[in-house]
Amino acid sequence: MESAAAPELSTRTSAPLGRLAAAEVRWVLRRPRTLVLLGLLGLVPIALGVGIALTGGPGGGDGDGPGLVAAVAGNGLVLPIAALGLALSLLLPLTVTTAAADALAGEAAHGTLRGLLLAPVGRVRLVVMKAVGVLAVAVLAVLVVAVVGVITGMVVVGGPSGTLITLSGTTLGLGEALGRVALVVGWTVVQLLAVAAVALAISAFTEHPLVVLAAVLGGLIVFGVLSAVPSLEWLQPLLLTSGWAAGADALRDPLPLDDLASSTGRAVVYLVLGAAVTVWRMRRRDG
Repeated sequence: MESAAAPELSTRTSAPLGRLAAAEVRWVLRRPRTLVLLGLLGLVPIALGVGIALTGGPGGGDGDGPGLVAAVAGNGLVLPIAALGLALSLLLPLTVTTAAADALAGEAAHGTLRGLLLAPVGRVRLVVMKAVGVLAVAVLAVLVVAVVGVITGMVVVGGPSGTLITLSGTTLGLGEALGRVALVVGWTVVQLLAVAAVALAISAFTEHPLVVLAAVLGGLIVFGVLSAVPSLEWLQPLLLTSGWAAGADALRDPLPLDDLASSTGRAVVYLVLGAAVTVWRMRRRDG
């Protein structure tokens, strides 16, 4: 009986990737810190919408506030795009960076990464499994902001029924307006995946999740400062955050795609480099 079972056991060299990825997603989404961050993200559009509704506009009733926030007053479908822009400055990167830090550095800190490296799972498959968990957090985080923003905008902020008034002064129907929101959602997810890829790469080199948080969030702050210095304009194409204002272009008519495309391409470069470094490091790591 034992000899008959031995060949069957020996042929099983790896666990199904789909099952591993599903287990990772369930584990990530059950973490209290993930749930807390998702809850905070859901409060961003609610706080923004309620604040604008109570004051009649971001300028205390005259609606003359700066940027997208000013356009939200009486124009509820702008709220999800404005909320995504605000959240992208800190809370969204914090959420995906926390997930990426827990994925590798957190496992190493708890002593469980060595067991994963010794398990019948290839190193690349392990990286893919962890990346799927971070991807799930990124997508869910953006959807929370967008969906709550749409509901809050239509219920609390109000405006012309089922329409969106663009920054160019034209009016879009409900279908096209939701299409613009979906465009910003997809674009934001790509930007977050670039942040997550960098965070995973750093996470692969350390056993301290706080190091990952400090490095990534500190780097984004430095990028923001560098992008604000006129004499360093030549650095703009290299800075991930330099295109993060492009989401507002979705509210222009006709829709300009240059900045959205260039920022997406830049994010893809960061994503590929981060993924390559992570795989390279994990193939050589022993614990």
